[in-house]
Amino acid sequence: MAKLYFYYGAMGSSKSANALMAEYNYRERGQKVLLAKTNLDTRDGVHTIRSRIGLERECVLLSDICAMPDEEIQKYDAVIVDEIQFARKEQIDFLARIVDELNVPVMCYGLRTDFQLNLFEGSARLLAIADEIKEIKTVCWCGKKAICNARYNRNGIVRTGEQIMLGANDEYIALCRKHFLEGKLSADDEKKN
Repeated sequence: MAKLYFYYGAMGSSKSANALMAEYNYRERGQKVLLAKTNLDTRDGVHTIRSRIGLERECVLLSDICAMPDEEIQKYDAVIVDEIQFARKEQIDFLARIVDELNVPVMCYGLRTDFQLNLFEGSARLLAIADEIKEIKTVCWCGKKAICNARYNRNGIVRTGEQIMLGANDEYIALCRKHFLEGKLSADDEKKN
């Protein structure tokens, strides 16, 4: 039976690399995969998924999948979607329908929460309806498990602003809850106190 999977992790936990490796594994075995990302993620181009370690692959947009007829989707052995936190509830429900009615597994990769520790719409829906939820772990600078996505600038952690602001390592860092709440971005901040 096909399942709806949600693989989540903090910034820098290799979610995109994991998505690309999963797609590669299917292709290597001669299976056909529909690789996609959400429309908001344009950092690496509209139709490219790229990981921090340099893996990249062409993809379609989630909105393209939602517009496909069932017969087209059924030609695929799996659907893999990156940056799923930016999906709308209706898009997540469409992915669930692919699993339930078309028997095609769907693997979604993304953040669970934003820089204020609030759930994204797509992530919230997946936490509610996914068949399997798995964390892709990463660590804070202190070595503890990182679960917070801190947005920062030259003045430190940013606590207010729009929920969605595309960025990478130059604007976001994964922190443990303690250092997120204390506003400590590095060991140097720890030494100051």
